[in-house]
Amino acid sequence: MFARVSPWFIATAALGMVASAGLALAQAGKGAAGESSRAIGDSSGSFEVSGVDVDVRGGDAASARMGGWRLAQRKAWGMLAQRLAGRTATLSDSTLDGLVTGIIIEREQIGPNRYVARLGVLFDRGRAASVLGVQGQMLRSPPMLLVPVQISGGAHRVFEGDSAFAEGWKRFRTGNSAIDYVRPGGTGPDRLLMNAGQIIRRERGWWRSIIDQYGAADVLTPTVELRRSYPGGPIVGVFTANHGPDNRRIAQFVLRVNDGNALPALIDAGIQRIDKAYQDALRAGILKTDTLLATEPPKPEVPVEEETGVEEALNTGDTPQVATGSTFTIQFDTPGVAAVSSGEAAIRSVPGVSSASTTSLALGGVSLMRVTYNGIQTGLRAALEARGWQVQEGAGVLRIRRGAQAPAPASQPVPADAGNSSDG
Repeated sequence: MFARVSPWFIATAALGMVASAGLALAQAGKGAAGESSRAIGDSSGSFEVSGVDVDVRGGDAASARMGGWRLAQRKAWGMLAQRLAGRTATLSDSTLDGLVTGIIIEREQIGPNRYVARLGVLFDRGRAASVLGVQGQMLRSPPMLLVPVQISGGAHRVFEGDSAFAEGWKRFRTGNSAIDYVRPGGTGPDRLLMNAGQIIRRERGWWRSIIDQYGAADVLTPTVELRRSYPGGPIVGVFTANHGPDNRRIAQFVLRVNDGNALPALIDAGIQRIDKAYQDALRAGILKTDTLLATEPPKPEVPVEEETGVEEALNTGDTPQVATGSTFTIQFDTPGVAAVSSGEAAIRSVPGVSSASTTSLALGGVSLMRVTYNGIQTGLRAALEARGWQVQEGAGVLRIRRGAQAPAPASQPVPADAGNSSDG
């Protein structure tokens, strides 16, 4: 047999599914939907009041739930007023609607006409402080750039890969903290600018250029070292709260969980204690900004030319002349080393040649010479032939040889002197 499901049960189950989704978003802060809840849960511009218990009845499940949220707002406002101003205060529901920025579902149970839950309420920091009259009395740090370092298995990482410590800081809600955290998203240039190597650098100029890009005034470098006994076994976390470019230690403590799946709970507990250590240091005057980070070095003065109205020509001296002309290749015989230098000297002495250098050397054969000549190839050939060279012409190439030596004139015999002869 199949029992017929009543409509009010279907509505209650659907509402419970929505409530469970809201609970997952508020507590886990992961996944695509977690990014939307993170804007509410992690906003440093809100006061958070958690642990508000409500038990409300209504005509139906939706009415009971809405009434529970209204009651949580009133209770949370009284708790916030007592914490900040030391007195109780009440406001109308319409005024509270303008102050509340979000409802955090810690635990809830939804019935047909009853709503039992433990909730958290977020109030706008500026408006709530103004209503309570404590706007100028609240302690607040300058913007602090947060660089969380996780050490696990000997590897130091900040935003490289999956870092449980960085994810924990994304989940952490800073509404009740006196520290103004500037938390990078870990994308784009964040991984390049902020890594484990940057933590050990002390150079103030580089740190100043980084914190200026994120609108911060100082830097906080909390660190956790995770020690695992075996996979899935106990995890020991050594947490250290560091501050400033010198990585100065503020506090250090050790936490332990027996189950490897409880790593997020270990990280969350450690982050809360680190935040408390930073707040205590701020109240004690220890968390001070480095003077070299706060003071920008003087910029060099740029000389300004006075306008006289008269432009003077600059005397640059002799201007070097750049060789111009056509380039040709000359093939010439090089039986020895002396033939190379003598051949280059002979070609340079030809009128119109501005440069001549051997580009391919073949001793005992034919070498190549690059020649720059102020004229055309026919003029170069005529000038070489005028110097006694035998020239064969090709496309951009001249083949030269020394001309044959003219034979020496034969000596004429001296005729005998016939005038001095006498007859016998």
